[in-house]
Amino acid sequence: MLVWLTIAGIWIFDRVLKFYIQGNMVPGESVIVIPKIFHLTYVLNPGAAFGLLPGQSWVFILTAVVVLAGIIYAQLKVFPREEWVTRLALGLVGGGALGNLYDRVFIGKVVDYLDFQIWPFVFNFADSAIVVGVGLLMLMMFLQDRKEQKAE
Repeated sequence: MLVWLTIAGIWIFDRVLKFYIQGNMVPGESVIVIPKIFHLTYVLNPGAAFGLLPGQSWVFILTAVVVLAGIIYAQLKVFPREEWVTRLALGLVGGGALGNLYDRVFIGKVVDYLDFQIWPFVFNFADSAIVVGVGLLMLMMFLQDRKEQKAE
């Protein structure tokens, strides 16, 4: 249940933010939130993270569908219910993948808007959820590996 709730929550929050950006800004517009630190900048990204592989939406659509199918399978068959951190991480990745998949299918490009001035790329909430989810999965794998090494 945690996976489904997290996916739904991330997707809804991502849609609300993107709906707000699309309704109140024009592509290329930037609003200073914290000078020299954080801006809201509306960008339509035709590629993947950092604008890689523009125009290859079918690759990212297929990837998102495979990732979502893998998450559904994993949460149903692989991970015990007690592994709530892993389930949360899967939900974060799934919600982020679904958010960007929605954009690719219905808009043709991904709506990006988070512009930290210390980083040269603009990204979105869905991207952040994916990164945090993958980070949590990596941390869980690292901790599990350490636990197994100590047991030996």
